[in-house]
Amino acid sequence: MPSIDQIIVWVVVGLLGGTVAGFLTTRRRKGHGFLRNLAVGLVGALVGGFLFGALNLFPELARIAISLRDVVAAVVGSLLVLLGLWLWQRTK
Repeated sequence: MPSIDQIIVWVVVGLLGGTVAGFLTTRRRKGHGFLRNLAVGLVGALVGGFLFGALNLFPELARIAISLRDVVAAVVGSLLVLLGLWLWQRTK
């Protein structure tokens, strides 16, 4: 069971990752909006964290509590989630 500290870190990193991914995909300052950025960022942080851990990408960045690796993984994961949403919407 994750601690409250870990959950807060996930929310902060997820929001940051989702906001950056939203900005990269929409070119608007607010991205997709606060709640959607947060949701995409949290899911993206999980996807990116899993991929970066499984592929052992940038292991030296993981030494910091909130590491640059976490933020990069959240952005990459968020972009993958947005790509999946875009593909899903195109097939509808």
